Amino acid sequence: MLIARKFRVLLQIAVCMALLAGPLAAQEAVSLAGSGSNLAGSLYFAWTAQFEKLHPAVKVRYLPLGTSASIKEIREGKGDFGGGEIPLTASQKHSGTSSLTQFPTILVAIAPIYKLPGNPELRFSGELLAKIYLGIIRNWKDPLIARLNPDVSLPNLPITVVHLSGVKGSNYILADFLSKTSPDWKSRIGKTASPDWPVGLEINRSEAMVTKVSATPGAIGYVEFAYAKSKNVGYASVQNAAGLFVKPTPAAIAAACTASDKYIPEDLGASLTNAPGKESYPLASFTWIYVPAQGLDPARSRALKDFWIWTLADGQEIATSLGFTPLPPAIASRSKQALLSIK
Repeated sequence: MLIARKFRVLLQIAVCMALLAGPLAAQEAVSLAGSGSNLAGSLYFAWTAQFEKLHPAVKVRYLPLGTSASIKEIREGKGDFGGGEIPLTASQKHSGTSSLTQFPTILVAIAPIYKLPGNPELRFSGELLAKIYLGIIRNWKDPLIARLNPDVSLPNLPITVVHLSGVKGSNYILADFLSKTSPDWKSRIGKTASPDWPVGLEINRSEAMVTKVSATPGAIGYVEFAYAKSKNVGYASVQNAAGLFVKPTPAAIAAACTASDKYIPEDLGASLTNAPGKESYPLASFTWIYVPAQGLDPARSRALKDFWIWTLADGQEIATSLGFTPLPPAIASRSKQALLSIK
């Protein structure tokens, strides 16, 4: 809470400095300030650093407040952009100080992580994950786990459930998937960024999630795939809508997006979880940026468009280098068109 409050103060200072620059900003420099999720924070920091090297007259400040706080800030007119893993509702887009436009920047995925003796490669279904996070399955010797993993010698070990606290984009992606694959989860918890968890230890950030799971035999948690891979933590294959078990890989994450293409609405606020297709990873998602649809002065509007259009082109290579999955060209083109529509 204290860290989030500090970030909000910094965001407000950055916005005030940009506004006080007045005509000077239009002639010499523009300072953009925005906030977003922690999940893609490392990429956004890399993007801003590289863009400022290429365009020294434009300064971009990104503060990882988290998805929920970021939506609140941009709806209240604080900052030039927000970001996160939750698509805006119609009310959120039209009931704030300004109408908002959203567009995807990259693809992300949630990976179930765990700590078991011998580090076996496990397979999970949505039904199994729901039963674990509902507190129905409590031991790694459970018959359902054994049925999905017949070649693994499972330990007689209690399951320590670990989940993220508060309103998180990662929670939203997981809950969205479980709502599609588990009637029990859908009726008891539903699709939400802040589940009413019946069991488990609360952890505030992905870094702490990996630390806790890695240090606790029998633990299970979930983090963004690129982060899990960078930390060399074990992650599972997950059963997709075609009934196949798929590991999170850039190709499998991209396949989920491609398979969902015809279902993506005009405002780009689509869910990619449990996408059709044999190759699709079922816990994939966009991460979005939210921007005012109108009201920016010409210099700020131009700088905002230039920065995010660059991320959708050259910036996608940086995303790949950091383990994230770039947007398919057709979606990147639609994101660019959404950007160009702002006034």
